Amino acid sequence: MTHGSSPLESTVWWAHTSAASDRLLSLLDEAERTRNARFRLQADRDRHLLGRSLARLALAERVGRTPEEIVFDLRCRSCEDKARTGAGGGDGSPHGKPVPIGAAAGWEISVSHSGEWVVLALAEGVPVGVDVERVSDARDLDGLAGYTLADAERREWDALPEPGRVEAFFGYWARKEALLKATGLGLSGGLRRVSVTPPHTPARLVDWEGGGRPASAWLGDLDRGTDYRSALAVLTDREVTPTVVPPEATRELLRR
Repeated sequence: MTHGSSPLESTVWWAHTSAASDRLLSLLDEAERTRNARFRLQADRDRHLLGRSLARLALAERVGRTPEEIVFDLRCRSCEDKARTGAGGGDGSPHGKPVPIGAAAGWEISVSHSGEWVVLALAEGVPVGVDVERVSDARDLDGLAGYTLADAERREWDALPEPGRVEAFFGYWARKEALLKATGLGLSGGLRRVSVTPPHTPARLVDWEGGGRPASAWLGDLDRGTDYRSALAVLTDREVTPTVVPPEATRELLRR
């Protein structure tokens, strides 16, 4: 950590899926509208619509431009890494992390959604990653833990008392995925390669096996109630002060 530096700001916006409205479709570009229409479930369409429209509105407000002037390029670091090594770079179709270009160049965003919540994180000049996970014991957590948790994490998790194991698992997941999203690798980077502190302790990156480890990273938990686990990662050696916008303010922005 660099001492004496002022804290870096990252703004976090929470949107409830009930804020989704078809009129927000006008904020999406043609490719985004096409993708939105492909989702079979309305809930998936709503989450995608909120993520993209909220990103445009929040960035437009921040840089003093209209939402129509906010443009994104999609970049997949995993494909870029493969292309550099001659291993091929995917099928050529645009995908990956949205990177603001043009009017909002220099800003970084990350979007995540789970259950009834969509979360957007913004930061200027530094990569950011955010993740939210709905806590659910309806899945095979022991099976999921096998390809999610590193060996040391698995030992810590196995030792936890039964009532807290479900919440802790999704706490691990949110912290690890936030870091992977900040690097641009996403889940293709491999959750087991990234080790973090146990969820009942302060968030911190512990280890990163193989390539892609960031030179420095700030990691923190976000509060979305007892039914969700969420985390924010910013690739910086400075302290980070998250500014969390309440859902009511997000809803007001989406109404404008």
